[in-house]
Amino acid sequence: MPEIKLTARRNSSGGDARWGLVRLHPEVLMALGLRAGDGVTLTGGRRTTAVVGPFRPTHGFTTGVALLDEVTLSNAKVSEGGEVTVAPASVADARQVAVTGSSLAMAAIPESTLRQALLGKIVTVGDGVTLLPRDLLAGDNPAAARKALKGLGIAWTSEVLRVTATDPHPGPVTIRPSTAVTLGTIIGGTDTPHGLLDDAPLPSPAIAAPERPSSTAPTSAVAVADLAGVQAQAAKLTEWLNLALDEPELLKTLGASSHLGVLITGPAGVGKATLARAVVGSRRLVELDGPSVGATASGDRLCEVGNKVREIGSGAGGVLLITDLDALLPAEAEPVATMILDQIRRAVALPAVAVLATTSNPVGIDARLRSPELFDRQVSLPLPTAGVRAALLEQLLRRVPTDGLTLDGIASRTPGFVVSDLAALVREAALRAAARASREHQETGSEVSPVLLQEDLLGALEVIRPLSRSGSEELVIGNLSLDDVGDMTETKQALTEAVLWPLKHPDSFRRLGIEPPRGVLLYGPPGCGKTFLVRALAGSGQLSVHAVKGAELMDKWVGSSERAVRELFQRARDSAPSLIFLDEVDALAPRRGQSSDSGVSDRVVAALLTELDGVEPLRDVVVVGATNRPELIDPALARPGRLERLVFVPPPDADARAEILRTAAKSVPLANEVSLRLLARDLDGYSAADCSALLREAALAAMRRDVEAGEVTATDVTAARKAVRPSLDPVQVESLRLFAAQRETSRSTGDPSGYV
Repeated sequence: MPEIKLTARRNSSGGDARWGLVRLHPEVLMALGLRAGDGVTLTGGRRTTAVVGPFRPTHGFTTGVALLDEVTLSNAKVSEGGEVTVAPASVADARQVAVTGSSLAMAAIPESTLRQALLGKIVTVGDGVTLLPRDLLAGDNPAAARKALKGLGIAWTSEVLRVTATDPHPGPVTIRPSTAVTLGTIIGGTDTPHGLLDDAPLPSPAIAAPERPSSTAPTSAVAVADLAGVQAQAAKLTEWLNLALDEPELLKTLGASSHLGVLITGPAGVGKATLARAVVGSRRLVELDGPSVGATASGDRLCEVGNKVREIGSGAGGVLLITDLDALLPAEAEPVATMILDQIRRAVALPAVAVLATTSNPVGIDARLRSPELFDRQVSLPLPTAGVRAALLEQLLRRVPTDGLTLDGIASRTPGFVVSDLAALVREAALRAAARASREHQETGSEVSPVLLQEDLLGALEVIRPLSRSGSEELVIGNLSLDDVGDMTETKQALTEAVLWPLKHPDSFRRLGIEPPRGVLLYGPPGCGKTFLVRALAGSGQLSVHAVKGAELMDKWVGSSERAVRELFQRARDSAPSLIFLDEVDALAPRRGQSSDSGVSDRVVAALLTELDGVEPLRDVVVVGATNRPELIDPALARPGRLERLVFVPPPDADARAEILRTAAKSVPLANEVSLRLLARDLDGYSAADCSALLREAALAAMRRDVEAGEVTATDVTAARKAVRPSLDPVQVESLRLFAAQRETSRSTGDPSGYV
């Protein structure tokens, strides 16, 4: 096998940092017969393996250099400028990989998230590996891993794990979607786990994995009384377990079977498994982890399920808990699924045994699981309301030293957060409090008792993103509210009535016997603040926002676009109260029958109409569309029960332009000679975006005049006006005004022909 000796250099590129990559000159790749993404063996003071890629055009190094990131340099035990031998590597697909890390990582990182972060990496036993996802080839998609890890706060970016065992072993392995990645030791593997290599230092110290509790541990970390917001579900599940396990003779007397199979559903992270463990209480509990077992080969999967069934049946009964059932038995069933179903059916039929299963994707499980002899009962866990979130925060913080917390305020700012999101929020706030205490200790030299403050939780809110919004673009809201929007009195009032009133005063709508509006369509010239209005609206109502721009839901594959629409609305329901923002909705929902895209647009419009007023109601979810071409939108979308409120966002007049200029000039030092009100009168045809751009250009003109300038003068504003010209098209503005007038006339006369 060919090998080449090269000089090791540290790769300082931020995009390549710390994920196990070595970059070589294209000629070296050709000489070794390697392509981007292949495995390469590096031998310095120690032998390791990494993913290989070509030099970037900006690197400019010679053929005698190998660029290694800091983790790979540490794994190869070679210093910068040292010699490293490079050779092609024979890499096997990993069946299982075990890693260990800090106590924080061991406690906080779910194994499913761990697999996503390590996907595509090449590792050997003893290697250090980070959670930064691979991003090298066009097919790599690190976005999903980053979104999953974002919920853990900033700590994951510096975490370094150690590979403790691999199956197969020895030799380098690559982590695939089917690989079972575990914390600690290999599960049920035939190979003996190999220990760490003592001579392979890591950039940060690794801590041994904590001992895991037995799968039959009878105790629960949470008592039933501490389960906030799900007491009704806990009571129902407790009653079922008592009848099936403690009083089966009552059911037999009434001619009913005492077997019990319950499916516990709800959004990811809402506490389904915690509920099950709390209700089981002191009963014997055997757990089966769906993702870990589902990632193994078919034979191993069947053996593991069979072992758990035999374990629960060998004692004096108890409860078998299967977590994330959709990972073990997905809808696209494999041949082995039938045999696994037989094993679960056998467990349900055992005397004094109940089977509980959790899933956050009930439509994604094998349909045969719904049969009467398997899971014939279901318990659904809702999203926590603001009051429940405050109670959950109180539970999470009851043993934490705090000062001056207002949990109701935090709860109102966390729509869509489930208990795992709130736990991540508290963990991030604790990191901030600990960092502050550490700084104070270094400055004063005395011991400082860490205390968690309100500012720590508020700071954590800027970092932690809930699971329910992990699949959609985040619209930056900040501290905006409708009070920050200058002028636009009628527009703001219409949005308040259509969006905020149903969320803040639902009792009034019920008392008057009316349904709140489902959606609002904002239309107006480009640059007049439609998106800004939506941000301010979301800030006023403390809503989670799911933004979709233009036709990004469109997909050439049949059914993909409709599925994307369904998933968008499901994420909104899972994070209610929420707002779906469809920007440039004319590209997403044009008039049906007029497109030449094989019917994709028509199917997307049909999916939108179904979600807006279909069988499943939209509760605490408002849809807001924005467009500057309302006449192109399908008329059915603007009917009552859908985007029924059409709100015209006019171009700003002189007073509105003055308000916009004052808001934009808050951080711009203007000379006394600059009158914003007089300036606003002269900006006819300027949109809100143009006004902001004018002040920005004036500040740049001041810098061109004098880079040390301390204020913006009238001369700078005059120069800026020559560069920033009005962007509003008078013809388009007049057309939109006529459209608005026609709608107003049609509404007052009751003529539906002019609605769209």
